[in-house]
Amino acid sequence: MQIRPRSGLAINKGLTVLNTPGTVDAGYRGEVKVIIFNTNAKDAVEIEKGERIAQAVLNKVESIEWEECEGLDDTTRNEGGFGSTG
Repeated sequence: MQIRPRSGLAINKGLTVLNTPGTVDAGYRGEVKVIIFNTNAKDAVEIEKGERIAQAVLNKVESIEWEECEGLDDTTRNEGGFGSTG
C-alpha cells in the first residue's frame, strides 16, 4: 500500500505528506503513521480528529525470481543518466 498526500489539504491548508509515496509493506500489521509537513512556517495549522490527512492506494505485489548473470548487454542508453534519452 502507498500513502500519498491529499491535494485539498495541500491547496487549502498548505499541508503535505513527507516521504511520499510512503510504502507500507505487505507483511506490516501495525499502526500506519503519516508524516505531515506544513509548508507555511509562519502559520500553525490545526488538524481535527477524523479529518482525512492522506490517502492509501493499494498496489499489486509481484513475486519474482532473480537470475544471476556475468554482465548485461549494451543498450542505447547504457550508463546515461537523467535526460540521456531525450
